[in-house]
Amino acid sequence: MKKNLWKIWGMLLLAIMLLSACNFSGDEGASSEQNSEEGGGEEKVLRLSLENDIPDLNQVETTDGISFDILNNVMEGLYRLDAENNPEPAMAESVDVSDDALTYTFHLREGIKWSNGEDVTANDFKYSWLRAMHPDTSGSYSFILADYIKGGDAFASGEATEDEVAITVEDESTLIVELNEPTPYFLGLTAFATYFPLNKDFVEEQGDQFALSHDAILYNGPFVITEYDQAAGVELEKNDQYWDQDNVDLDQVSLKVIKEKSTQLNLYEAGELDRVTLSSNDVDEFKDSDEFGTETEFTSWYIQFNLSKEPFDNENIRKAFQLAYEPEVLTSTILNNGSEPAYSLIAPKMQGLEDQSFRDLNGKIIEPDFKKAKEYLEKGLAEIGGELPEVEILTADDTVAKDAATFIQSQVKENLDVDISIVTKPYSGRLDAMREDDYQFVISKWGADYNDATTYLDLWVGDPPSAFRGHYHNPEYMDLVYKAKEEKDEATRMDLLLEAERILLEEDAVLGPLYYEGSAFLQKSNVENLVNHPYGARLELKDVTVN
Repeated sequence: MKKNLWKIWGMLLLAIMLLSACNFSGDEGASSEQNSEEGGGEEKVLRLSLENDIPDLNQVETTDGISFDILNNVMEGLYRLDAENNPEPAMAESVDVSDDALTYTFHLREGIKWSNGEDVTANDFKYSWLRAMHPDTSGSYSFILADYIKGGDAFASGEATEDEVAITVEDESTLIVELNEPTPYFLGLTAFATYFPLNKDFVEEQGDQFALSHDAILYNGPFVITEYDQAAGVELEKNDQYWDQDNVDLDQVSLKVIKEKSTQLNLYEAGELDRVTLSSNDVDEFKDSDEFGTETEFTSWYIQFNLSKEPFDNENIRKAFQLAYEPEVLTSTILNNGSEPAYSLIAPKMQGLEDQSFRDLNGKIIEPDFKKAKEYLEKGLAEIGGELPEVEILTADDTVAKDAATFIQSQVKENLDVDISIVTKPYSGRLDAMREDDYQFVISKWGADYNDATTYLDLWVGDPPSAFRGHYHNPEYMDLVYKAKEEKDEATRMDLLLEAERILLEEDAVLGPLYYEGSAFLQKSNVENLVNHPYGARLELKDVTVN
């Protein structure tokens, strides 16, 4: 009996040792403490969620905020935004700007490396920028370079060679760029993903597999991707080749795709997430918590009509839908997260003139009017034969986008007595459907790339018109935006942009404003310096500390 008892105790002891070694509890914090006690050092891990799947990590082609957020932390441009949203030197150590503000001479830092140990050079920037503008390789963001760099627009349209684009590599650490017009926000543009460098040999070696997996990307930012699944998320770890690695506190970052806010909150309360955005239903419960906070962004949500699809090829029907809902109801009773009702496109607090914001100058353009909406609908029905076709609204499948679509469905039924159905797709699927012209109208949004109204108004300038932007084409509107870009007098320039916004919304009824995005969140008290910029790539992890 004694022999068997000792045998049992021995087996129990061995099991305990094995469970301890494997950290059976699954608690990452316990694992970190154990490593620290054993002398291995505590791993600094940050765990966040992504609201939707990851559409595309090819920096030349991607257009969405989720991809930009990831790229912003694994790549780096000449400058990056600091905690106050001002551009600060990054890959570039300094810049010289000519007296006429048209020529920028960037001086790169010594010792900057790609994640494979190769040097980052001025040629990497020139190659990337030309690739982002070349008509055979560019994406929707080619304009963010071509509109500013001398010779860029002609190159992007196939009317000039790359030698005619004013990007000069003086030597491996000196890049000279000439602009068409003085652009006070140009340094901020160089912090944007389309301005990040690319290693030519690596990109060409990857071919059509470039950016499709974690090892098909070469990194020069604070972190590298170690795992990448478009539907599941990414895992990051600190980049040991990054020039400023000594000031990066985090060792690992987990960014998992979790679409439902209720699921995010459950994981946060279970200690599996370090920050979570709250749904409207949860704000009141947590608003007195020490971990509660709010923030605002330069992001506008709206419905966009497809002018090539019935019934929204009819202007009066567009105006009917545009006036048939009250954004205040959406923000106060459904979102309840600090978002503001939108009655125009350009976000509040965006740069205007002197001490007035753009929104102060242009006021409210579209205000709900249910009686007038019915009048527009009657006019539109008379023009199209008296009957609406079946109407569908397209939306992404995250909680917020679905709530917005349900709100529109309810308001249109209540105020116009029109039934609409909701088509829900994954975020990338929603983008694909817009590109493929497979929608009537859609819940969409745009986050500002830089602090100027042109970051919005540029979107609907195009020839030929784009399905993604509702097939909108108005030469008068385009002329206003183009003239504003060339105008040197700031007051005149602002008048042109104010009129462009009015035409887009009031005259042509291309969009129906919904709200300006705000968010309420919970964040663990041991996480500090996590920044979400109001424009450009939002998520900034470089300076985050976990105590």
